[in-house]
Amino acid sequence: MHDSRIDALARQLVRYSTYLKKGEKVLIDLHDVPDSIGLALIREARAKGALPFLRVHQARLTREMMKGAEDGQYSIMSKHLLAEMKDMDAYIAVRGSHNITETSDVPADKMRLAMKHLRPVLDYRVKKTKWCVLRWPSSAMAQQAGMSTEAFEDFYFDVCLLDYKALVPAMNALKKLMDKTDRVEITGPGTHLKFSIKDIPSVVCGGNYNIPDGEVFTAPVRDSVEGHISYNAPTIYQGIGFDGIRLEFEKGKIVKAEAGAKTKALNRILDSDEGARYIGEFALGFNTRIREPMRDILFDEKIAGSFHFTPGESYEDANNGNRSQVHWDMVNIQRKDYGGGEIIFNGKLIRKDGVFLPKALEKLNG
Repeated sequence: MHDSRIDALARQLVRYSTYLKKGEKVLIDLHDVPDSIGLALIREARAKGALPFLRVHQARLTREMMKGAEDGQYSIMSKHLLAEMKDMDAYIAVRGSHNITETSDVPADKMRLAMKHLRPVLDYRVKKTKWCVLRWPSSAMAQQAGMSTEAFEDFYFDVCLLDYKALVPAMNALKKLMDKTDRVEITGPGTHLKFSIKDIPSVVCGGNYNIPDGEVFTAPVRDSVEGHISYNAPTIYQGIGFDGIRLEFEKGKIVKAEAGAKTKALNRILDSDEGARYIGEFALGFNTRIREPMRDILFDEKIAGSFHFTPGESYEDANNGNRSQVHWDMVNIQRKDYGGGEIIFNGKLIRKDGVFLPKALEKLNG
């Protein structure tokens, strides 16, 4: 039996997130997902008069390709993928996952080689197209979230079909506040950070780029970060799971990085290039439907009462000049049930224990 929520999601992605117009070309990029969402997206794009193009991927095949990656091979792949992307006006990716650690045994040098060549494709897509990326619910994701498959599917559609437009006024108020902020101070268990966001634009994320959504992001002045942070949400990067990451900063650079038994793997990623040891994004998350981490960054970075502090590449819209093949959103949750914490802008307390204090931001608290 067809699930009408799939049609509603496709409609939101086509008509709101990427706001497709007649004659525009959209690349629909599907990774380990059922035909139903692909069919719905193709039909909805055509209903708007847009021209759908399709790519279909399987994680095990991607893993096999990466394990034997050669420089010349991925250079050619990158050239063709970039040429395809340059023909597109929009990009919608739906990414499923039967196994979130599928690429964990790809040799580090092969992963770096592949990421180096594929980065220009990603950069062009982010900077030059209307794009939206989302996950697809699966039993593996339900297991990550500690939920039954049916309960997780209900949660997924509830979160993804949130009325993001209703949050835009409060998100714009947060953007305005961040745009006039210079000094930021963040405190909490194992965390004390000081940095500047002066003259770096902030960006509202209200369902246009990622689904689920619910954040406003900017970036710190590259060399301004001082102090330390202990991330209390689990994370996964390049197929490797990490818990309890702790970073120390001096003049913007990560000078010490620890993750228990995964410390060596953590530092190997941070040594991918010079920019991987600097922060490329600072964002406040406030999706009130998302409360607990599930080691899936598209959900975890939006957790109510959280912020993420991201080693690696900065976005063009909030550019601090940091360049890297890495962009790793690491999350800290500051609600009382996670130990609390404070965020201070220019000496004024803005959020305490995950709750925004200014009246103009109250709707972001749910």
